[in-house]
Formats: sequence, C-alpha cells, structure tokens
Amino acid sequence: MQSEENAISRRRVLALAGVGLGAALADNRLESVSNSRIVPMMLDAAARTKITTRPLRRGLAMLEGSGGNIVVLSGSDGKLLVDGGFRVSEPRLREALAGIDAAPIRQLINTHWHADHTDSNGWLHAAGATIIAHENTRRRLSVDTRVHGWAYTFSASPAAALPTTVFTTQHRLRINSAEVRLKYYTPAHTDSDISVHFVEANLLHVGDTWWNGVYPFIDYSTGGSIDGSIRAAESNIKAVDADTLVVPGHGQPGSRADLIEFRDMLTGIRQNVAALKKQGRSLQETIDARPTAAYDAKWGQFLITPAMFTGLVYLGV
Repeated sequence: MQSEENAISRRRVLALAGVGLGAALADNRLESVSNSRIVPMMLDAAARTKITTRPLRRGLAMLEGSGGNIVVLSGSDGKLLVDGGFRVSEPRLREALAGIDAAPIRQLINTHWHADHTDSNGWLHAAGATIIAHENTRRRLSVDTRVHGWAYTFSASPAAALPTTVFTTQHRLRINSAEVRLKYYTPAHTDSDISVHFVEANLLHVGDTWWNGVYPFIDYSTGGSIDGSIRAAESNIKAVDADTLVVPGHGQPGSRADLIEFRDMLTGIRQNVAALKKQGRSLQETIDARPTAAYDAKWGQFLITPAMFTGLVYLGV
C-alpha cells in the first residue's frame, strides 16, 4: 500500500510540475509562478519517497527515489557513490546504503552540478567521502546559481559540500579492484556533465545526458543546449557496445539500442522545430504545430511536457 501511495504521489507531483512548465512556455516565458513550485515539489517528493535498491552487476547497485539515479560500488575499500540525490532523503539513503553492507562511505562522484544529484554532498562528505567532479560542477556549486527553466536560484553550497578533487577532461581511480574512468562531455545538458565508466563491469553511468523514456530537461542557464545534448547522445552511443549496461540520470537502466532511440528522438524533434522556426513561426505557433507529436506517447509522460520540450529546443535552434 505504501509503495502504491508513493507512486500516486510522485505521478501527481510530476503532473502538476509539467502543467506549470508547459503553461510558462505557452506564454513565451521560461519562468512563472507555477514554475517556481517545481523545485519545492521535487524536494517534497524526495522527502517522502522510499529508496529502492536495484542490484546491477559485479557488486554494483542502483538506488532510486531521491532525485537522480545513484550507483553504488561497495567492497573492502569502502563505498563509492555516483551522485547522492537530495539531502532531505538522508535517513532513507543511509538505511539503503547500510542495507547493501557495512562498508563505510569513501568516495562520491558528481555527474553534474544540479541539486537532485549533488544536494547530499555535505552529509556524504561528513560521513567520510571525498568528492570528485568536473571543475565546472565546483564552480557552479560555489556561487548562487539561477536556473531560469525552473525559476529557481540555488544558493551557494557550503565549503564542506564542494568537490575536493576536480578535473578538466578525464580522471581515473581504482577502488574495490575496479577501474573507474571519468570523462567530460563538453557542454551538453549543462556545462558540467561527465560520464562514469566501470570498466570491468562494462557499466556506464551517463548522468542527465540521457533520460530513459522521457523528454530531458536542458539547462540553458548553465551552458546546456539541444545541440550539446545531441553531441552527448552521439558520444554515449560510441562509448558502449551491445553488452554495456547504461545507467541514465533518470529512468531505468538500458542498452545501446535505447541510447540510439533517444538520439533519434532528439534529432527528429530538433529538425521539426528548426523548420518551423525558420518559417518565422513564434514559440506559441511552434508549440501549436505539435512538432513532438510522433514521440509524445512514449517520451511526453514525465516532468518535461511536450510543450516545455518544444520550448527548450526552440531556444537552441
């Protein structure tokens, strides 16, 4: 019963958020009163949602329920986490991590700067984690940062929540007999996105460069774009083979075929929106033409509505 209530609550939160975002774009604005409720609603959902643990492969597991997907590798060297979710989930995340095993938390990797992936940095650092990220993640977290698409300003993180190790293009580490390779995309969903490759497991965490089965958010405020998102999708396809398990920032793990379908959706909608904009159509006229219609049944049922995604693409073509 509890899981059913959580699912209903989550659907309601996402539906309300999507309506607000779509209405904002229909009014030729990226910000509105409704938009300003999105982050509080996500926090409220994270505060109440149960954390579920999904075993993956070679000692890896995925935690769901606190913002973005969290991947955990545990062993004699301690726990490595890829992303940490929202801070309001701390009690349930601690319980889920303890349920994997008793190994202490030793490393945390941020796939990018957004709060649904980094808001737990502070308590995870206090629990023993060193934090690794791209240099732009540290830069964004170090100052107040406005995300216009969410009509929300994120306050600068305290010093203890900032990444302690940063890199520009690539970084490698070894923990629990596993080689872990980090790679910067160049600006994509934001200007701070990285992938995390667990080599022996043939598992790739791609953060928010892939949202499995749903339209993605693109943060133009901090360097993201539709073209950068397409480049990242192409990069992901090239980085995997038929046996790679791919973990998205949001949604269920998938395969190379799923990445190709996502890339094709992005390029198809970009082409449709660009053609309409070239004809001189306004944002409202472009939304009314429904350039996402062929994809909405699968991709348009989550936080980012067809209208909002049309607007995000329109901004970048």
